[in-house]
Amino acid sequence: MTDDFLRLVSQANPAASQYQQANNGYPPSQSNNPYNDRSPQLMDPFFDDDDDNIADSAFGNAAPMKSQESNLPLAAAGASPAGHSKVTLGEGVPQGWNFDDDDLQPNSSQPFQGSGHFPGTKPEKPSAIKSLKSRKWKWPWAKEKELAGERVIALNNSAANSDFGNNFVSTSKYNLATFVPKFLFDAQWYLFETTTLGGRAKGFIEDILTFIILYNNLIPISLIVTMEVVKFQQAQFINWDLDMYYAKTDTPALCRTSSLVEELGQIEYVFSDKTGTLTCNEMEFKMCSIAGTAYADVVDESKRESEDGKDGWKTFAQMKTLLESANPFQDMPSTSSASLASEQEQDVVREFLTLLSVCHTVIPEIKNGKMVYQASSPDEAALVSGAELLGYKFTTRKPKSVFIEVWGQQQEYEILNVCEFNSTRKRMSTIVRAPDGKIKLYTKGADTVILERLSKNQPFTEKTLAHLEEYATEGLRTLCIAYRDISEQEYRQWSTIYDQAAQTINGRGDALDSAAELIEKDLFLLGATAIEDKLQDGVPDTIHTLQMAGIKVWVLTGDRQETAINIGMSCRLISESMNLVIINEENAQDTAEFITKRLSAIKNQRSTGELEDLALVIDGKSLGFALEKELSKVFLELAIMCKAVICCRVSPLQKALVVKLVKKNQKAILLAIGDGANDVSMIQAAHVGVGISGVEGLQAARSADVAISQFRFLKKLLLVHGAWSYRRLSKLILYSFYKNIVLYMTQFWYSFFNNFSGQIAYESWTLSLYNVVFTVLPPLVIGMFDQFVSARILDRYPQLYTLGQKNEFFTKTSFWLWILYGFSVILFWGDLKLADGLDSGHWFWGTTLYLAVLLTVLGKAALISDIWTKYTVAAIPGSFIFTMVFLPLYAIVAPAIGFSTEYSGIVPRLWSSAVFYIVIFLVPVFCLARDFAWKYYRRTYMPSSYHIAQELQKYNIPDYRPRQEQFQKAIKKVRATQRMRKNRGFAFSQTENSRQDQAKIIRAYDTSKAHARPSGY
Repeated sequence: MTDDFLRLVSQANPAASQYQQANNGYPPSQSNNPYNDRSPQLMDPFFDDDDDNIADSAFGNAAPMKSQESNLPLAAAGASPAGHSKVTLGEGVPQGWNFDDDDLQPNSSQPFQGSGHFPGTKPEKPSAIKSLKSRKWKWPWAKEKELAGERVIALNNSAANSDFGNNFVSTSKYNLATFVPKFLFDAQWYLFETTTLGGRAKGFIEDILTFIILYNNLIPISLIVTMEVVKFQQAQFINWDLDMYYAKTDTPALCRTSSLVEELGQIEYVFSDKTGTLTCNEMEFKMCSIAGTAYADVVDESKRESEDGKDGWKTFAQMKTLLESANPFQDMPSTSSASLASEQEQDVVREFLTLLSVCHTVIPEIKNGKMVYQASSPDEAALVSGAELLGYKFTTRKPKSVFIEVWGQQQEYEILNVCEFNSTRKRMSTIVRAPDGKIKLYTKGADTVILERLSKNQPFTEKTLAHLEEYATEGLRTLCIAYRDISEQEYRQWSTIYDQAAQTINGRGDALDSAAELIEKDLFLLGATAIEDKLQDGVPDTIHTLQMAGIKVWVLTGDRQETAINIGMSCRLISESMNLVIINEENAQDTAEFITKRLSAIKNQRSTGELEDLALVIDGKSLGFALEKELSKVFLELAIMCKAVICCRVSPLQKALVVKLVKKNQKAILLAIGDGANDVSMIQAAHVGVGISGVEGLQAARSADVAISQFRFLKKLLLVHGAWSYRRLSKLILYSFYKNIVLYMTQFWYSFFNNFSGQIAYESWTLSLYNVVFTVLPPLVIGMFDQFVSARILDRYPQLYTLGQKNEFFTKTSFWLWILYGFSVILFWGDLKLADGLDSGHWFWGTTLYLAVLLTVLGKAALISDIWTKYTVAAIPGSFIFTMVFLPLYAIVAPAIGFSTEYSGIVPRLWSSAVFYIVIFLVPVFCLARDFAWKYYRRTYMPSSYHIAQELQKYNIPDYRPRQEQFQKAIKKVRATQRMRKNRGFAFSQTENSRQDQAKIIRAYDTSKAHARPSGY
């Protein structure tokens, strides 16, 4: 049996082909031992030097091993060797030798005699081993000899296997620095990359792709889609807002782009056109003062005449009654006029209305059977319309005369001369020959210039000035009316001077002005007019509210300076407490010098602590110099210091340049609003463009991002929709990052547990449905319906708008705090212990962890929601309820159809476990405790302005500011009387300083002819 076994081993192992058996047994005899004649070359490196001379015979034979089955001793050297190496191993090791340090005693026990499974070998005496005469030492750092050829392991023969055993050298040669890493990394050797370059590259690519797949939603790609849906819906809310619907023209608000809705909540500068934007572009004759008596279309009860009949206001109807009683074309008793008014008052009223209907440059046209007045200034058209309203209708213009209709009777007034308006004269005069042949001088203009040219002993001056102050206080555009009779001789003398001035080539304008000065003197004051530039409804309140919200309003208009200042006063852009900085220079040097000096003075004043509100007014010519590269930044610095800026007589290009100047040098979001084609360049230059669909067409509305029909709608567009959109999108972005980080950070922590093998903690399809289904509603609802305060509070406290201007809801600090909070929500990984002490399993704890994360994220959404609606309830609690219903169904159906097998059999174990319910409810409470505590601390001890506003809204705390507003109105009226005289004026002709001559233009018309066109002049 032994021979057969050895033969089989020898045939199976080619390394034993040269092995020659000795004595038909094992171990071979000493005579045939191949090691007897050789000195051993291999030595233990840890032998002491003192052992060099010890005889080999002192070691003896090793104790034989015992069989585990029979507990009988084996042969001295164990089983027969299967063979030895084909190659020469150099100095061999004698059979039976052992290089351990312990002394080996000869084996005295009986050798193994065989058993039922293995018959054993024939008993032989152990052969003697010759002593080793010499040894060679090997140090640990010495290079070992490379062995080549096939290797054969001799069973139970450590001496024969000494050249091949890995544990031949004692582990004591390894120090701690090499052992610990080897211990740690050898534990999971199957997870590491191969040593070849190709294997490493393949493993690297696989790892990159694995972690891209695992953490692809760590940066929420779904956020882009969610933001676009939310922005579109916010734009729809603007379109659907009934408060921004203008029923008169059936025009709703229209948001043409949804990408700028959040920027509506961060506007710092508003650039506005005047005509058609702030105003309706419609002048209306509102009031007048004639012979010391104030007249108005509607008179307030407090202003009606007193019991003694003195100093009371009268209506236009009462004026008509006065005129009818004194109608020169009717035969009336002489005493009838005395019963109504004095003869002097009647004459003054007639002269007043005649002046309004004759002293102008208006061209009458009939359109669709209605008289339409075409005027170079809308004020003139308003005055002529006012005269028509009171019975003096201007009907026809001929080259040398005008015709008016008074109580059904035509009257012709011959136009002798016209002294035109200009910004220096601030008045217009017309010399006419009345139907009775008398020559009269009719003059209208600003009160400051008319009062200087009055004759002595004026009976109505004091009362007229009182009325002017009251008109100006209400924001009306005032104008003084005066006349005088001129004798034929005086007129002929003056006419000669005027004709000479008209023929002057150089300095013609100054010569005409000097000629007019000669005749415009010793005037008689008839009264004053008050014209409303027909501001759009709510414009003063809107501008005042925008200024309170920290928004600077700049008005860029093509109108004249006096007109713009009056509009600024009436729309509350300029208040009585503001000091006006007016720049009207003729060249670049003077403009630079003025701006520099004024800026230096303002800085010095503010350095002393004196702060006053300033309003900058600059005309188009000076603005052209100020916009040059060398001066633009200095001009901008001065303009920024002012609370309001008005640019007059500017071109469309200058409007765009002003906007670009601020846009380039200020880190602020700009809004431009206009209604006409000349405002398109300004609208397109700003960050946000708003167009008004008004009288001048739809060019601006079509070029703008948002189209509205009234300027007052801008208040709700910015303060409400803008503030809401900015706050909602800030929450949406932060929350979307938070909910993804909380989920995928659990996967990140789990990666340490699985040695970054790419194993996921959650079922793959459940993980995919996290952003698509389970948490898709909370960010949508927050982005669409959340309101940090109501619209009423935002309107009452416009200062809350500064939160968006300062970008307080979406700063770098807030972003990283949200990210840090997401990192800090470290949920468990590993496994759960069930009630019976057993492990729950991977998918059991993975699903539990998933639902705990989901409830934590939904709880965070509940904490940051400022308002709860039915949509909020459906989104936050509804999402969790839906998940708890959907997951069991999915876990049953998916494995059944072979779609996903991870959840196979998990439903009865998971949904019936008390540990599952305890974990998914306690873990979110623990994770959100910090958020709840911080929210309480912040609102209680470090409240922001909107926190206080939320408390006012919640408890409906009353506001006592109306009393303060009434007090401010009283102060405003007192200050108005002190400042209005220098601000009153008239909208002069729009063609000033041009080559057109108004006197020649009106003489070119003959409207008495059908379809008449102006003749050449």
